[in-house]
Amino acid sequence: MTAALELEGLRKSFGKTEIIRGVDLSIGKGERHAIIGPNGAGKSTLFNLITGRFPQTSGHVRLHGHDLAGKAPFEINRMGLSRSFQITNIFPKMTVFENVRCSLLWSMGYKYSFWNMVSKSRALNEGAEEILEQINLTSRRDLPAGVLSYAEQRALEIGITIAGGADVIMLDEPTAGMSNTETDYIVGLIEKVTEGKTLIMVEHDMGVVFGLCDRISVLVYGEIVATGEPEAVRADQAVQEAYLGAALEAEH
Repeated sequence: MTAALELEGLRKSFGKTEIIRGVDLSIGKGERHAIIGPNGAGKSTLFNLITGRFPQTSGHVRLHGHDLAGKAPFEINRMGLSRSFQITNIFPKMTVFENVRCSLLWSMGYKYSFWNMVSKSRALNEGAEEILEQINLTSRRDLPAGVLSYAEQRALEIGITIAGGADVIMLDEPTAGMSNTETDYIVGLIEKVTEGKTLIMVEHDMGVVFGLCDRISVLVYGEIVATGEPEAVRADQAVQEAYLGAALEAEH
């Protein structure tokens, strides 16, 4: 298995408090991988270490074999890794179309060319239209993003996440706070837009996790206590005791 992302001996401390405690994990190219665990397990901290928002205390993060130590988030993004956040992160006063078009600028070569009129770029505008079609928001293209429903805003954020052409996509609780119908919509969208890409997600909905992902890692108090295919993780006694049993009971 060719690794898209590798974590080796990864640790993170805030002062004397160690949050991530020696995580080792290899995620294959094209794999859909979930990281689950109880609140306070360190899942968001782990995401922030991988994407360069926090520097690691020790250990390594490698993207396609390249060590990410010292890289800023924007540099990691340009190396092919993109992420969403727990809290929806869009430009609410800009239109849906403008949100997507902005996310395409760097990858399509605009960079710091302030004199270019993006509205006249056929390639850029067609690229934005293609993303809107992928995320089923073409009919909402001219609305301010802030008036979209919650599920539609999450879909827009996923569109922004994939727009730069990253081949490793990280989604932080993409279905949090959604109804069953909204969850089904977002899961279908994730399946479609991450086809052929590597997906890493933090998710509390076990139905989503077991239905969507190829492998699952369980993080408890900053340590990976199990990694494997969904059924193996479900049957793991240590996982049930630490987290999974309580999480499944909470859904019923």
